[in-house]
Amino acid sequence: MMEIAGSRTPEGNKATEVILSVFRTNGLLLAAGDLLAAGLGLTSARWQVLGAVAYAQRPLTVPQIARRMGLTRQTVHTTINRLLADGVVELVPNKDHQRSQLVRLTELGQDRYQAIDQEQAAWVNRLAAGLARSDLDTAARVLAELCTRLEADPAQLPAQEGNDHEP
Repeated sequence: MMEIAGSRTPEGNKATEVILSVFRTNGLLLAAGDLLAAGLGLTSARWQVLGAVAYAQRPLTVPQIARRMGLTRQTVHTTINRLLADGVVELVPNKDHQRSQLVRLTELGQDRYQAIDQEQAAWVNRLAAGLARSDLDTAARVLAELCTRLEADPAQLPAQEGNDHEP
């Protein structure tokens, strides 16, 4: 086994395990999302952007979507362009910022999002079956706290340029 340089506390070692598990889980979730979304002409990335707007229950700007989803603006912009071409989103004027239009789901986008949301509900119920609610609560709380800490201290974040997670 390779020895890794650096001196971590026991908590740092455990946090590293969590991070590595999150990386693997993210890859597996993206692959599962691609399978779930494929029948509706979507990818995980496109579904993620649709979901950000759907959950907000109001149109959002590209930077707002990027912040909510932990993606770069460039990545979201590329995804939005694909969703525009597919007719599932539209851009509408933003009275607060003329140069930053709002992204809104079209009727087709709402229909596709509702359809995939129904498929996801059945899938996630199967995935979660047998897991203790308290364990899921703890996992959600810990991941949310890690997000909060990373967002609160930008020095902890790696440079954002080139940190694209899409296409």
